[in-house]
Amino acid sequence: MEQVTVEQLLPDMVKWRRHLHRHPELSYQERETSAFVEDKLIGFGIEVKKSTSGYGLIGIIKGKKTGRTVVLRADMDALPIREESECPYTSINEGVMHACGHDGHTAMLLGAAAYYSSRRDELEGEIRFLFQPAEEVCPGGALGMIAEGVLTGADAVYGLHLWTPLSVGTVASAAGPLMASADEFFIDIIGKGGHGGIPHLTIDSIVAGAALVTQLQSIVSRSVNPLRPAVLSVGTIQGGFAQNVVAEKCRITGTVRAFDEETRYVIRRRIEEMASAVAGAYGAEAKVDYLMGYPPLVNDETETERFFREAPRALGESVEVITMEKLMPAEDFSYYVKHIPGCFIFVGAGNSDKDAVYPHHHSRFNFDEDALLHGVKLLIAMADSRLNEKQVE
Repeated sequence: MEQVTVEQLLPDMVKWRRHLHRHPELSYQERETSAFVEDKLIGFGIEVKKSTSGYGLIGIIKGKKTGRTVVLRADMDALPIREESECPYTSINEGVMHACGHDGHTAMLLGAAAYYSSRRDELEGEIRFLFQPAEEVCPGGALGMIAEGVLTGADAVYGLHLWTPLSVGTVASAAGPLMASADEFFIDIIGKGGHGGIPHLTIDSIVAGAALVTQLQSIVSRSVNPLRPAVLSVGTIQGGFAQNVVAEKCRITGTVRAFDEETRYVIRRRIEEMASAVAGAYGAEAKVDYLMGYPPLVNDETETERFFREAPRALGESVEVITMEKLMPAEDFSYYVKHIPGCFIFVGAGNSDKDAVYPHHHSRFNFDEDALLHGVKLLIAMADSRLNEKQVE
């Protein structure tokens, strides 16, 4: 097979991305997306292993010589959003949209697979191209892929995220905690319903719930180390069904974000304690269902140093390489870097001239497809650097 350059692959990556954008699939439902990726990998002559826990799959290229093993990861799922953009490749699946760039992530990893397939005779070691399902919904697709051994014997893992808050021509990462954990809580306040005109014979769950919402806001400011960023947000409060009836039940739901495990558990403990105490003060009962979601994403220092070393070489002076600020959104790539060294990288994809200005998860989200070239170059640069690194005796 004749060697291909990433520049030659860009038109294909754009075509693949637009096909995927027109045919988005929700988390745990990526059947056609997986089949599309499998067909491309087989066409490149790459060995494919399909997941048994979902629609994930792994393309594998082994060099003629043994060496290190690198895992490159992309996520494939879309979101339950009705697309309102006017691009010619808008979603044809009503109520489903690629509003976070996963179509681009998949296209970039296919590009990297095609690139290495044309150079397999030069390869020392092994590259695994991990196409992961269900990043958007807990418990996430990463855990299933890890359980099936995608990281077994691997030396490093790398992943990218196209990011419209950064202008195209910018790439970024940071060592240590980069993205927050994402936990959820569901609190049921149970009182005693009754007539709104005879409140002394009732236990008002809404009054207790309202008091709890206010008190929950004190947890981050008074129970968490102020040098450790955290967020607690109440998203919903629901109770009652009529204006003249004291509600027997009230439900409060919300999310918690943090960058370290100690803070995660401090907040969980305080929510559980506070719910019980505040409800009890009003004569009510609280039941707390707490879901521990994705852990914080913590980049390996050595692998992040590799990014800052290799990115300028791979992308040239026209692309700015910067340190990324911490982000409260979560990513299940965090599970991979809990197991082996790795680095998660953001690729600037915003461009007002191309209407790529909307935030992620917006119904008009789009990105500058020139960013695909930057992303695939980074994947290749990181993999080459790790594969060719001399063994330390």
